[in-house]
Amino acid sequence: MARRLSAPYQMDPISSLALWARRLAIFSLVATIVSVLIVRFGFLDFRPALTTFFGALALACLSILVCFAAFASIWHLGTRGMTLVLFALFLDALILAYPAFLALQYERLPPIHDITTDPIDPPRFDALARLRQADGANSESYAGLYSAELQRKAYPNIEPILLDLPTQRAYELALRLVNRRKWLIIDERPPVPPQRIGRIEAVARTAVMGLREDVSIRVTSDDDGSRVDIRSSSRYFSHDFGSNAARIAKFSDDLNDAADNAKPEKKILEPVQPVQPKGAKRR
Repeated sequence: MARRLSAPYQMDPISSLALWARRLAIFSLVATIVSVLIVRFGFLDFRPALTTFFGALALACLSILVCFAAFASIWHLGTRGMTLVLFALFLDALILAYPAFLALQYERLPPIHDITTDPIDPPRFDALARLRQADGANSESYAGLYSAELQRKAYPNIEPILLDLPTQRAYELALRLVNRRKWLIIDERPPVPPQRIGRIEAVARTAVMGLREDVSIRVTSDDDGSRVDIRSSSRYFSHDFGSNAARIAKFSDDLNDAADNAKPEKKILEPVQPVQPKGAKRR
């Protein structure tokens, strides 16, 4: 008579809450990536993409709540799924880390979006003004003295760049830095007589979402050297979370370093031939 095999070992069931926590976290991650790609590459208007982005953040928060509920269920009922809960929490933290940083910046920094090294006479937007006429875009005009006072208190290091270089050389260095950053150049005008004012207008992008921020650079003569003024302004929204000031500060540091490392052009001097007296024979 054949011996009957015992029933296989039955494992504890997986918590349904843990499964839902993971599903919500994965869906939130996918929605976040898709919304960022839409904004960066301009597949659609950025407003629906931002709505999707904030919806993804809400799902990530919901996933965290479900994770806590799943943890309580696993603790009391002895079901499996702790690995799923930890994985979901990792994804949620990954999604919410950058928005949490922006929230801190929003509370810490003033609600301004237009930063310049010359608040009295800021570099103007000429070619960029046409791009800022879209519906909902910020005005191309500078915000005024109130914004300048807020900027002075929050970013005291934003100052004009004074270089011991000719205007043309300073313009070339600034243009090289703009190209190195891969900003989209809209207009460039080198300094030519009689005014000798160089201008560069370009479009930069924010680090993560890729939102457009317009940059205007003005190069003028200053005694024996040159002066470079920069203006960086967000095209949309009234708060830039410090991105424009950080851009100007980094550009100023790089331009000063480039000017310090710029080697003066060496002129090859031909040796002076001695003057032979008349009637003297050459040896």
